[in-house]
Amino acid sequence: MTSRERVRKVLNHEEADRMPIDFGAMRSTGMTAVAYNNLKKYLGLSTETTKIYDIWQQLAEPEMNLIERFHGDVVQLHRLAPSFNIPIDEWKMGADVEGTPSLVAKNFNPVTNERGDKLLLNPDGTVIAHLPAGGYYYDQVNHPLSDAETTKDIDDRIDFSVMTQEEAEWLHKEAKRLYETTDKAILAEFVGSAFYESGQYDFGYDVYYENLVIEKELVHHYNARRLEMLKASARTYLDAVGDYIDVFHMGDDLGTQQAPQISMDMYREMIKPYHKELFQYIHKLRPNVKIFYHCCGSIYPFIPDLIDAGIDILNPVQLTAKNMDARQLKEEFGDQLTFWGGGCNMTTTGTNGTLEEIEAEVKELSGIFKKGGGYVFNQVHNIQNDVTPERAIAIYDAAYKYSSYDK
Repeated sequence: MTSRERVRKVLNHEEADRMPIDFGAMRSTGMTAVAYNNLKKYLGLSTETTKIYDIWQQLAEPEMNLIERFHGDVVQLHRLAPSFNIPIDEWKMGADVEGTPSLVAKNFNPVTNERGDKLLLNPDGTVIAHLPAGGYYYDQVNHPLSDAETTKDIDDRIDFSVMTQEEAEWLHKEAKRLYETTDKAILAEFVGSAFYESGQYDFGYDVYYENLVIEKELVHHYNARRLEMLKASARTYLDAVGDYIDVFHMGDDLGTQQAPQISMDMYREMIKPYHKELFQYIHKLRPNVKIFYHCCGSIYPFIPDLIDAGIDILNPVQLTAKNMDARQLKEEFGDQLTFWGGGCNMTTTGTNGTLEEIEAEVKELSGIFKKGGGYVFNQVHNIQNDVTPERAIAIYDAAYKYSSYDK
């Protein structure tokens, strides 16, 4: 059975020849460039071929030799400019945040200030993101709607342009290449933040929460414009790649470690109608493509509504968050959702546990989720800088060791 066949089978809630494994196939199942380069050094490989494709989180693009080494079954189809509108079709030599030689996007040109912070600038000179000196990630610092008072302010300040034909043609070529040169399932990146998170970024967190309560018209207008743009872009995207891909990724983090970020009533009033219209539209465009929804935190109360809205796959399955018990999730929703993640807790065992503890946890959690299909193995979110190569290897070796459905 090929990787593509394996993934498709479990997405239809059937057991395959073994549990599929995701080795870094999207922006919340991967490794930071530092962790990836440390792994490559440990394995005796050069870091100079490492591509840092996600500037925001400083994530590395997994290379096929390592995908095969760790029995990965999925590859990612990237957007042309996945972070801060910087294209990744051309590369140059740069470094990760710890100075290890790596490839970066050709147009990635941060400016260093007097404190040693690295700044990303818009063409007009506005600082849009910065990496603090000694930091690991780029933080967004520009919120164009922070003082928006009218719907016109939203229309004037936010670019709601749909996907260009140039990008669609690039995506078509990339999807065709991945389909014809690998036997992997293809996960297509669409938008990391559909409505809720994008609102937090554009308004700023504090203003966005206030507007959800006292300026609802602004949020509805913003979401309606986003919906219009996302539907048109999804059509262009899926027309270009729909014959090749298996999974279509979107996200909105609705939870914290302890609780949902907003009430169910607020979600149903302010966010769900837009989720549902977008997800149902995508299903009508390409019934064969599964909707992958990334949503961090304690989100148990949202899951029935997310299923109703139209998601097929839930990630990262943050088990250390409140009310996110693996057995309960599988028992209640396993016949309606594919769980993608939840295989090793990276805030605890995966980062600080012994190799034996990692193996035991992977065995237990994958054993819960994989029964009956509907599960793709991955750890809970990205492997961060402080995860040793030995621990990263232990996670994936254990996943493969216990990938049989009778183990």
